Amino acid sequence: MKKYFEQLRPMERRLVVAVVVVLFIVLNWVFVKPHFSDWSKLSQRADVAARDLNIRQKAAAEKPELEKQLKVYESEGEFVAQEDQAINFMRTIQTQSGQSGVQLQNTSRQITRTNDVFFIEQIQNINVLATDDQLVEFLYQLGSGASMIRVRDLELQPDQPRQHLTANIKLVASYQKNPKPATAAKPSTAKAK
Repeated sequence: MKKYFEQLRPMERRLVVAVVVVLFIVLNWVFVKPHFSDWSKLSQRADVAARDLNIRQKAAAEKPELEKQLKVYESEGEFVAQEDQAINFMRTIQTQSGQSGVQLQNTSRQITRTNDVFFIEQIQNINVLATDDQLVEFLYQLGSGASMIRVRDLELQPDQPRQHLTANIKLVASYQKNPKPATAAKPSTAKAK
């Protein structure tokens, strides 16, 4: 190649060098220039990965504290065996209605939902007749304490003589699912001497 280049006249040499430079520029324009933005994309991806790593490291550092809180929450409230939950729920409603002076007019069949990881929900629709103070006391007392009962829907209407309120109430009680059985302690493997 060097011999061929030395045989060329000076004008031909200039032309060959110019063609090579133009070819180099064109090839750079076609193959290198489209990748100029790759550096900024790479920098953005690195920043996103660093933020993601930071978030995951913080979450991993919080795991022991969250496990402690989970154990505390699992031990709170009253534990009722799954077969007694429906009876306990209805007994709580009836007891509280008697204490508050609310008359239970009608109750529907209970519905059980088990879609939650930690809780089983019992749903009960009731119709009651009470004064406004009695109704407020009844609902307040149901929601207080460890019973985990709350009102999902409430419809109020005055009764015919307009002295009491007729209420259609959908109550929901959340009971803990059966806790996982405790793992048996492994027997010690002490060596005999």
